[in-house]
Amino acid sequence: MSAEVPTPNVEKQPARPRVSNRRQMLLFAALTLILTIVTVWGGRIWLRNSETLIFAVGDANSVEARFASKLAAVLKNSSSKLRLKIVPNADSAKALAQFDRRQADLAVLRTDAKVPPRARALAILEHDVLLLISPGGKKIKSLAELKKKKIAVLADSDNNAAFVRGILEIPDGSDAASRIQLAPPYSTFDQLFTSGGYGAVIAIAHASKIVKDKSYEQHAKRGAFTLNAIDQSKALARRNPGISEETLDTGMLSSAPAIPDDDLATIGLRWLLVAQSKMSPSTAGDLARTIYENKAELALENGFASRIEPADTEKDAFIVAHQGAAEYINDDTKSFVDRYSDLAYVGVAALSIIGSIFAALYTKVTRVAPEKASELATAILDIGERMEHATSMDALDALQDELETILRRVVIGLRDGTISTDGLETFKLGYEFVRDELGMRRESLKRHAGHDDNVVIVKTAQSA
Repeated sequence: MSAEVPTPNVEKQPARPRVSNRRQMLLFAALTLILTIVTVWGGRIWLRNSETLIFAVGDANSVEARFASKLAAVLKNSSSKLRLKIVPNADSAKALAQFDRRQADLAVLRTDAKVPPRARALAILEHDVLLLISPGGKKIKSLAELKKKKIAVLADSDNNAAFVRGILEIPDGSDAASRIQLAPPYSTFDQLFTSGGYGAVIAIAHASKIVKDKSYEQHAKRGAFTLNAIDQSKALARRNPGISEETLDTGMLSSAPAIPDDDLATIGLRWLLVAQSKMSPSTAGDLARTIYENKAELALENGFASRIEPADTEKDAFIVAHQGAAEYINDDTKSFVDRYSDLAYVGVAALSIIGSIFAALYTKVTRVAPEKASELATAILDIGERMEHATSMDALDALQDELETILRRVVIGLRDGTISTDGLETFKLGYEFVRDELGMRRESLKRHAGHDDNVVIVKTAQSA
């Protein structure tokens, strides 16, 4: 009868629990989604963060004040990020002085005003044209002839009388200057020519207003006035950069009778919306785009700004166009990608770094790191070391089951990601070696199964 050596109690190492990343992956996806929403929302707030521009204007009833109010409403209704803060002044001159002191971003000026050196044009809002009118049937052939006459300036401010003295080159305080007078309010041609004793009337008014004024047609039907050309308009415009050449179209003042009966040359002044040169091109471009795309909403009741035109983008312009407005006018505006390409590259790099940091944090906090296959090779070799104490088939079967359990765990872990492929070859070699050793140990026990009690079972070679 064979004697069986008692099998020592072999303490099995607890198997590492199978870890599933499904819950952690869901948490990772949720956190990533939240981070994306926060980033997009923050970018939206940044892009739509309003920028307030200070608009210096004259008194509340001035054309620039009313235009500024219209522009503020358009910007608000168009969901633009730009906003206007309208600052009224006693008159237009004080508004320009505020602009010149850099206390305002925007202002409106007429080109006979003192132009601040940092002013850059955004748009031409209106044209003022000069109408040289004489009594019916009496033409004025030249400016030299005009200088000899008593002239009534039909306009709303004394600046116009100064403008007339300037184009006629009449110094202030001279006898000739005293003959140029601002006409009383609401005066008519008949009154000025008869009771006033004036030999000429010069009216300076918005071109858009003249077209709508029916009084010219009423006077024309009575033959009360003659509209004269200013043949020296080119020379005057060349000598005075703020003056522009203008053309009075046929029938502009009256359609029946047609006055003028043919296109007539004259001079005029332009009303410009100007911005500080330091204003960013993107801001100026956005403002110019809003103005050009909403002309109808910006026109005033009296016709002012009813025909808004692009600013003069030529280098020799009287007031140089702002870079942002010029880019928009010339269709050279950069696309969003072009404008923010450099920022995008920096942003992508930053997001890559931030993403790596967050991924590492997510991995550290929300996930269990995959177990290396090489670490389980140690458990297999431990089974090989315990074989020397197995002196029965039942003990070998238990070790065989433990070995297969480890193999099954590795296969499942490789599938669901809880075990990495690091050291897989080492695990494979260890498994095959211990499996073969178990087979050899099993055969050895079978050969010695019939010996007596004094037979010593030969120890098999084990791996270190």
